[in-house]
Amino acid sequence: MSQRPIYLDAHATTPMDQRVLEAMLPYFIESFGNPSTNTHVYGWEASAAVKNAREKIAKIINATPAEIVFTSGATEANNLAIKGVAEAYFNQGKHIITVATEHRAVLDPCAYLATLGFEVTYLPVQSDGLLDLETLLAAIREDTILVSVMAANNEIGVLQPLAEIGAICHQRGVLFHSDAAQAIAKIPLDVSAMNIDLMSLTAHKIYGPKGIGALYVRRRDPKVKLAAQIQGGGQEKGRRSGTLYTPQIVGFAKALEIGESEMETESARLLQLKQQLWSMFESLGGIHLNGNFAQSLHNNLNISIEGVNGSALLLGLQSVVAVSSGSACSAESTAPSHVLTALGRDEKLAQASLRFGLGRFNTPEEIATVGKTAIATIKSLRQANG
Repeated sequence: MSQRPIYLDAHATTPMDQRVLEAMLPYFIESFGNPSTNTHVYGWEASAAVKNAREKIAKIINATPAEIVFTSGATEANNLAIKGVAEAYFNQGKHIITVATEHRAVLDPCAYLATLGFEVTYLPVQSDGLLDLETLLAAIREDTILVSVMAANNEIGVLQPLAEIGAICHQRGVLFHSDAAQAIAKIPLDVSAMNIDLMSLTAHKIYGPKGIGALYVRRRDPKVKLAAQIQGGGQEKGRRSGTLYTPQIVGFAKALEIGESEMETESARLLQLKQQLWSMFESLGGIHLNGNFAQSLHNNLNISIEGVNGSALLLGLQSVVAVSSGSACSAESTAPSHVLTALGRDEKLAQASLRFGLGRFNTPEEIATVGKTAIATIKSLRQANG
């Protein structure tokens, strides 16, 4: 069997940590009950596991357990937050503010609401991907009901100033939602200190299972109203019906618990790997860093490369490294990344980009191999292009 390529696409998804799998296993076969069943031990076991997981997740983000709504992932959480607020507050206003570099799971629900009569303002970003707070402040109107700004960008890793954004929103009486799918367990998140009213989370970006996520919904100061988007059995206090997937919920909490406990040491290790890789590319020339190196995730490096064809570059690397040119959720699109074009990259540079997502199991030796291979491939393509 041939050797598999080195995996550097952790923003798309991550392998499950063995410790997470071990925590989940009993709830597939032994304690397999429905957590909504309260008449026998099988249901009690599942209910206790869900309760324990909910408490762990809430504690890590400084929320209360009742403020955690389990979903199928961050995409559903984003839809529930944006559409749920729009439906609950449309009598107070129909203006929503978001950012041009958001994930499609935010941009597309906003675009859908625009077809229903809502007005959406898409804020630009600066050349390093950061939002200008004065621009945000100027965009808020009397009829603004929601501001949605992601914590960490899924392509360029840029960390937006959540606390400052939250303060602005609360001063103006506007709800603040943040898609924190890429940020959770990588940077400290405190929904109280950051004035976050709704926050979307997922497990599969942090070495947990796919198919499980959560939405934090503030219960006081202010109490956020939310219109359910899935009706049925009334689970999650009617905010999201459907039988709770106990193994996934247990795995989510375990993944988050591990990520939180190892955050400081792992963040420092990943930063060293990122610096190692960037220093190799820097010496090559004609390489453009996308985003703000200092204010971005330590496991993200996104670059645009002069003088190469993007598709040829990925083809030349695929046997050695698993890497992407942008969002995995838009991987089938041939259009240049909307994030990179928002930074001011032209179409050619935007398409000749690489997004490296460094992970828990990567080593300095792997990074050296990837760097050498990528540089050799770039030189070869540049020479072929004359």
